[in-house]
Amino acid sequence: MHATFQVGKSSLTPELTEAVGESLQKNELVKIAILKNCLDDPGEIAQIMAERTHSEVVQVIGKRFVLYRPNKDKPGIILP
Repeated sequence: MHATFQVGKSSLTPELTEAVGESLQKNELVKIAILKNCLDDPGEIAQIMAERTHSEVVQVIGKRFVLYRPNKDKPGIILP
């Protein structure tokens, strides 16, 4: 899975948060990459983004993380 979004030096912006929320509604899974010019901790960014988008952090590996939020109308990924 390729990163859908990138976090740069301006870190988390309202526009980025809104775009990630819309993508989660359509795709349920979103992978986000943190660029080298962003000095914030990837784990903290993942937690903040999950709180703002009402999603869950699936994993954080290096400077990349994956968020999950099930689609309420048509869930495509069903967890046991």
